[in-house]
Amino acid sequence: MSAPVPSAAGAPPAAGDPCPACLRRAWLVAALAGRIEYARRTGAARIPLLLALGDRDLMRAVGASPGIARSYEAFAPGAARDAVRRARLAAICRHDARYPSALRELPDAPAVLHVAGDVERFLALTADEQPAVAVVGARRATGYGAQVARGLGRGLASADVTVVSGMALGVDSAAHEGALEGGGATLAVLAGGAERPYPASKHGLYAAIRERATVVSEMPPGTRAQRWCFPARNRLIAALARLTVVVEGRERSGSLITADFARDLGRDVGAVPGAVTSPLARGPNALLADGAHVIRGAEDALDLACGVGGWQRRGPGPAAVPERLQALHAAVASGLDTPDRLAAAGVPISAALAGLTELELLGHVRRLPGGAYVVALEAR
Repeated sequence: MSAPVPSAAGAPPAAGDPCPACLRRAWLVAALAGRIEYARRTGAARIPLLLALGDRDLMRAVGASPGIARSYEAFAPGAARDAVRRARLAAICRHDARYPSALRELPDAPAVLHVAGDVERFLALTADEQPAVAVVGARRATGYGAQVARGLGRGLASADVTVVSGMALGVDSAAHEGALEGGGATLAVLAGGAERPYPASKHGLYAAIRERATVVSEMPPGTRAQRWCFPARNRLIAALARLTVVVEGRERSGSLITADFARDLGRDVGAVPGAVTSPLARGPNALLADGAHVIRGAEDALDLACGVGGWQRRGPGPAAVPERLQALHAAVASGLDTPDRLAAAGVPISAALAGLTELELLGHVRRLPGGAYVVALEAR
């Protein structure tokens, strides 16, 4: 469903409200969503090129109906502002001095950013001096991929580095969850309206991010995402970050599209190495073969985003394993992943249980549903 057509009614603009031209542009992109999807599906035009067109050129390029053309001419911004307020969102247009400068580098920068959550927190998370890292990857992530993504998110956020991702299933959600565990410095970029979780199954994560961090979308409230909206969202993820890290993904996955956008913008790209036999490692391994930075843990990403060692002045960052627990941590990494297996290897069961609990509380291991423990890879 596209955004409703604003009518002549509506509240007058308040200080800081988006300008009428930008509101109309945001409405137009949503109104043309179906035509833009048809252009993508038929290969008639690339989405970034379409979104870089002016309003009238865009309508001509995708064959806007006479009804949309009439609604465009009759557009009244007051109702659009009312719709934003009813959805409990804030809106920042590209003529606003607060608009993130990182997005201004895009030739098709969104006309309006719709923000769910505290707008001041959004401005802090996207400030010029605030480093940000995008963590993206497969929706059907392996346990290894989810574990790494969660560790990256936690380690980055604990150093007060913004973790940017798309809240999708798999790697994206794991990165956000880790960031919330690490202090909450995370930004979810959605393909549809920012007022509703997507996917709906992540409503709990959405609520936590909206409460403690920020959710943002270029699409006005009430917009349901078309397929083209996801690669369009990916360009925003790449633009908002100094570094894009691909954890897992196939060779033709959306996460590699995000990496392509990052490279086009001159941003750094990193990838987590994976087993050569895994289909989900083909994307990251191909990026590494093409010169991407190797990301072995949060410290590698932090060094790239903040300068070597620079992150240590921002926050605690990834915590070291206490010396008295290092042997137990190494044992878990070697495959002694349950208290029974540790006991069979000579570790007293009481010491194993107490040590595993402490390592879990410190974020160095995670307990899986079956009771086994895995090392949380948040630092090398």
